[in-house]
Amino acid sequence: MSQNSLGPLAPTNAHDHAPGEVIDRHRHDYHQLVYVSRGVLAVQTEGGAWVACADRAVWIPADTWHEHRVYGHCSVHTLGFPAGEPPLPVAAPTIVAVDGLLRELLIASTEPGLPAPESQRLRAVLGDRLRRAHVQPLTLPVARDPRLAHACRLVADDLSRARTMAWLARSVGVGERTLTRLFRTEFGMSYPQWRTNTRVFHAMIQLAEGASVTATGQRCGWATASAFIDTFARTMGQTPGAYRAAAGLEPPTRP
Repeated sequence: MSQNSLGPLAPTNAHDHAPGEVIDRHRHDYHQLVYVSRGVLAVQTEGGAWVACADRAVWIPADTWHEHRVYGHCSVHTLGFPAGEPPLPVAAPTIVAVDGLLRELLIASTEPGLPAPESQRLRAVLGDRLRRAHVQPLTLPVARDPRLAHACRLVADDLSRARTMAWLARSVGVGERTLTRLFRTEFGMSYPQWRTNTRVFHAMIQLAEGASVTATGQRCGWATASAFIDTFARTMGQTPGAYRAAAGLEPPTRP
């Protein structure tokens, strides 16, 4: 949108949601950026799943079918952008890193009753910051091949167990080479890489629901809390404890 225009913006608002709440499958004729200043919001599309939290927003292009699930008490900020004027040159849903300034801009831009001239000024700065924001790849893609989808379900249903590729191939009824190829061709990553992303994804949700770092690491398949902390920090750029605090929770009583 032109900085000189004071025309109507696509819907932009802030709202709170209770733990476990689900926003059913829907789509918009405008682009949407979903940010969560407290709690965690899982965004599911036909192509994959993403998590919005205090330092990560989810970009949803226009006409993308999606649904939301709330984890923890959630404060959600949704910003709409006209379909013809996206602030990000990204044609698919993605994660956008949110630094301190971008966070304050997202919150300020969704204040109720914001005068149009002030909104336009905020949007101008917001657009500049979004164009400089780091786009992050942590996504859980959806498998198209039924054999791969079955293998993914077996792993996700019990992350506490270290399922080997050999075990998965036998359980699904395909060869190891075939299953390895499916992970590469459909997800663009190896099975160990996909499993790590899956464990971190679910760990984010459990931490937002109030689980301790130790309990989360155990449930998601890490042998020790230190191994969990190391993997989570390398993947997310912060420790599980810092992430948990950023989600708006009190620090756990135990590590």
